[in-house]
Amino acid sequence: MARSVIKLGSAIVAGDDGALHTELLEWVCAAVAERRAAGEDLVIVTSGAIATGVRALGGRARPATVDELQATSAVGQGRLYPVYDGLLAAHGVIAAQVLLTFFDVSARSHYLNARQTLRKLLEWGVVPVINENDTTATDEISFGDNDFLAAQVAILVGADRLILLTNTDGLYSADPQHSPDARLIERVEDFAALEQFEITQSTSAHGSGGMRSKVIAADMATAAGIETTICSGAREGVLARVLGGEPEGTLFAARQTGYSSFKLWLKYAKPSHGSVVVDAGAARALRAEGTSLLPVGIVEVRGKFDAGDAVDVLGGEDLLGKGISNYSSIDLNRVRGMKSAAVRELLPRASEEAVHRDYFVLELARRDPQEEQPKI
Repeated sequence: MARSVIKLGSAIVAGDDGALHTELLEWVCAAVAERRAAGEDLVIVTSGAIATGVRALGGRARPATVDELQATSAVGQGRLYPVYDGLLAAHGVIAAQVLLTFFDVSARSHYLNARQTLRKLLEWGVVPVINENDTTATDEISFGDNDFLAAQVAILVGADRLILLTNTDGLYSADPQHSPDARLIERVEDFAALEQFEITQSTSAHGSGGMRSKVIAADMATAAGIETTICSGAREGVLARVLGGEPEGTLFAARQTGYSSFKLWLKYAKPSHGSVVVDAGAARALRAEGTSLLPVGIVEVRGKFDAGDAVDVLGGEDLLGKGISNYSSIDLNRVRGMKSAAVRELLPRASEEAVHRDYFVLELARRDPQEEQPKI
């Protein structure tokens, strides 16, 4: 049974004035209901709560401060979800409102609970309608925009495909609004090939994403084996065609990285709280041999973290991967560069491994999807 996550950007959900694009939402819900009737699992990730709230409050621009954004989202979310609920109900589909924060996926127990709840809803034939819980999220613990949230949800539920609906026909070689020679890129299999193109982070009046964040979300999802499509949600029938397997927009082919569910969570959901720099021998062993990282191979500890926190593992300044540290930064600084016998003598109850190989994931992608990216 196919399982799809469909993300609607702010420009699809509402206009610059915050008025909902009801006709577009009707197209989306009709296509979702059709595939749901065929037995497929579908999840909707929606933006637009802030835009809807701005309109309800009589405002003209997206708020700038965190408290204003949170309050505006609270107003808008209460008006946005009932629209989806009503449109899906008209087709005999039950919807469920789900609000997630970054903490809900970064904490392993919360992640598993969220996955269990979403899978149970899908088992029941319900369509979850998901948004970030902007009312409680902060700059430090937020997804940043719903493209990342959609990729996380796709990984969370084990989706077959992720569909990012935007107000353009897909990924172009340059900004089509400013470059008449810009061409649609129909298929991407190698993200490195995108370096020759100009992919910007321009957004709509109420959006926080942009094409670059969609490409990074596609990078995340395809690394989990999830086919991803960026296409227009502003034309009737586009979503129905994509859900039916027809080509539309830009298709990012799924990649086979061999990551387990746990390592996907570690790589994309659990934030790093510091970093360790390893010597050339340790870097070589981590890359080629799949070994654990021992204290003897660590030459520098950066930042403050506790045992159980995720840390970036660097070879010089190159990111090798991410792992869960068995040591706090204080203890790891005490034993770095020491052989196992000396570590046991200094800290008798300490783990032999600084990072066990079962709790380490290599950075196979060319960049960290959680970082702010320059233009590529």
